[in-house]
Amino acid sequence: MRLKIIIVLTILTGITGSPSITIRPEVELVDNKQRISEQNLVTETDEVVEDVMATGELNPNHYPAQRAAKVVQHYINTLYGSPFKVFHLHRVHSGNAEDVADSGRKYQLEISVQEMISNTSGKCSAEVFFSRGDKQHSPQVQVMCEELLKINTTKEEDAFYQHLKKNTSLLSAEYLPDSHGHIEPDMKPLWHLASVASSFIMLNESTQDTLFNMAQVANVTQLATESDQLKFEYLILLHEMVSQEIIRWKLLVSWCPPEGVKVLQMEKLPHCHECEKPPNTN
Repeated sequence: MRLKIIIVLTILTGITGSPSITIRPEVELVDNKQRISEQNLVTETDEVVEDVMATGELNPNHYPAQRAAKVVQHYINTLYGSPFKVFHLHRVHSGNAEDVADSGRKYQLEISVQEMISNTSGKCSAEVFFSRGDKQHSPQVQVMCEELLKINTTKEEDAFYQHLKKNTSLLSAEYLPDSHGHIEPDMKPLWHLASVASSFIMLNESTQDTLFNMAQVANVTQLATESDQLKFEYLILLHEMVSQEIIRWKLLVSWCPPEGVKVLQMEKLPHCHECEKPPNTN
């Protein structure tokens, strides 16, 4: 009789399963792994809020180290990003924070950054400094990423540039991605260009209390120009992951292969209460 009871209990345990296993449906999103990682990071902030101003060695998976590392991502995009090179934070290996007298706070980081189009990863050493004071200043960043600098996209960039220069009609698009998270293949370079351009905003706006992600290109229009630089007007929606606010930015962006991406103008637009929440931000 005792043996039978053990067998029944074993069967019931097998049916119940391990409480640590969660089965989640597949989610079809652009840059899905990155978005899920960012969302998980926000949900963890309540648990680690007491560590935000911790000094010394940081937990690589907690909010302070991750947020500082995201600033490095934006900085790298402003230097090396293009319609065929977009960099994302892949992993934080280690982090250290210290107060610098009364002037601000400095983070030392060892991270891995991934170029999303070629799926190439490389390790980077970085230093991020946030100044302290009533007036907000952009974080100061120093970074060394030798492996990522070897990525060569000259052929793809030249071909895309010549295609746009010779095209008799100016490109335009809206809702990248659409409500299903889809982007047409020929529109992806415009999405990548927006990702790089938005890093200029996110770098400029980042503080120790923010975490930004580009949610959607509401619309983009190529502008006529007689110079070598191609110009685009973007309306971009940013998702501030901590406050959950959707922020609209209007950008004037120029690009050509020799000179890279430049943001000529950026304007933060008033909050739109009637605007629908863009897809794939959760």
